[in-house]
Amino acid sequence: MAGWIWFRCVFGPNLTRTHRSPDTARPDGRVARRGWPYQPRSLERHADSILGWASALWSLSYYSSPLLLCYLYRKGYICSGKLAPVSQYVGTVLVCLLGVACLRGWGRWRNSEYLQFISILEETRKNHTANNKRKLACFDFDFSHWPADFSWSDVSNPKLSKGGVSLLKPEPRHRGAADGIINTLRTLPCHIISFLIAHSFGRRMLYPGSVGLLQKAMRPMLQQGQARLVEECNGQRSKLVACDGNEIDTMFVDRRPEGGANGQTLVICCEGNAGFYEVGCMNTPLEGGYSVLGWNHPGFGGSTGVPFPQNEANAMDVVIQFAVHKLGFRLSDIIVYAWSIGGFTASWAVMSYPELKALVLDASFDDLLPLALKVMPDSWRPLVTYTVRQYMNLNNAEQLCKYQGPVLLIRRTKDEIITTTGPEDITANRGNDLLLRLLQFRYPKIMTDEGVASVRRWLAAGSLLEEAALYSSYEVDDDWCVSVLQSYQNDTHTPFPWTVGEDMTSDGRRQLALFLARKYMHNFETTHCTPLPASEFQQPWSL
Repeated sequence: MAGWIWFRCVFGPNLTRTHRSPDTARPDGRVARRGWPYQPRSLERHADSILGWASALWSLSYYSSPLLLCYLYRKGYICSGKLAPVSQYVGTVLVCLLGVACLRGWGRWRNSEYLQFISILEETRKNHTANNKRKLACFDFDFSHWPADFSWSDVSNPKLSKGGVSLLKPEPRHRGAADGIINTLRTLPCHIISFLIAHSFGRRMLYPGSVGLLQKAMRPMLQQGQARLVEECNGQRSKLVACDGNEIDTMFVDRRPEGGANGQTLVICCEGNAGFYEVGCMNTPLEGGYSVLGWNHPGFGGSTGVPFPQNEANAMDVVIQFAVHKLGFRLSDIIVYAWSIGGFTASWAVMSYPELKALVLDASFDDLLPLALKVMPDSWRPLVTYTVRQYMNLNNAEQLCKYQGPVLLIRRTKDEIITTTGPEDITANRGNDLLLRLLQFRYPKIMTDEGVASVRRWLAAGSLLEEAALYSSYEVDDDWCVSVLQSYQNDTHTPFPWTVGEDMTSDGRRQLALFLARKYMHNFETTHCTPLPASEFQQPWSL
């Protein structure tokens, strides 16, 4: 038994913090309990430092491997005569690192706190009961060793998981058989280059939070955020297994026991391309008193995989299944809240689960392609277009138009990220295009040329004062607009798109267009990465 425990100490996970003693009852959510960082002994600390440096050097070598291999090839090191000595050096290094790992295991074996942790972990793996899970949740450690708490296959047919959940695909071009074969051969080099771009630097440019070196640099901040959520907010960390096998790191804060009105509503948060639930947009609804479920993109934090659109949708699907079947929320009590690139998974969620209560998109965009073309050379336009549509088709507006429920768009008036020019040009903010696409789909008879023109003028307002002045200049009667829309809804009971405004004057259509634009979009005078205050987070308008 002692030998097995020592073996687990050698190859066990790194323990970083104890949130609370596992021998005491779980503290009440209203009482803040501070944990303490794990204190390794001298031998474990020095051995772990050596292994950490080796891991960092390996990551650096991995990302610089193309340049490194080219250099070695030009110097003549990549040949049979030179590879044998190199393999001996590599073998020696690996043996030395194994020895260092054994020394680290010896240091852990002599530490009573680590022995208590590894014993609880092994017991939880054998018997995953609620009591063992409660004890294990008292520790913060390498999440890859955390036992799975929920799997997509628990509630869905595993036979349907091979291709993942369904996504909207771009329309295929119809060609003749002979023309199709010739065109495929002609464009094959372009397709190969596109694949390499998407799976190398393209994916990392789009989701920089998936880069291991960045995560290592942010690790102290993420651990601090994790500790705050668990110790101060009584958060519950869970591992979910998606239909593609990726493990998704989640954090749930339950406000239902507090009895507040907002606590009965769950807000599922979708982070940005360098965001983590530990330090991301999850804090905004938390401050508003909502129950909150945060999750990390595939490849972010404790989540495995890579953040391609299919994997993202698979992850979002298992998060929703977990919220319904394990946490006990109804779809009609769930709001999906997303910041920036998280708008893709959020819009996919409301498209796939139309019973969801509402959607809030903060600093999001309509389509990735215009933003990708902005940062790439014009000569690359055909290649960029194909790569985005084939591998990174974040078509938020198209998905959003499939949803019938309440929607709120929050636009950052000084946004420097989702603009095709610069932060000083508010008309180039792609949030404008997202609003127009949504309104034109839902109210096509209102959003005629004069309706679109009036909304564009409202979107071009540089401040809240200019926006209010423009709204007043059109003499918009809010009560009249509400009565017209309610009357149409009560008379027809039809889903979107509506034909309201078909027999209306141009002045009436302009009033309704501005009224709807103001209800669907709120402006927030700040930049892209400024955290959204709880006062700016509100449930979307509905009739």
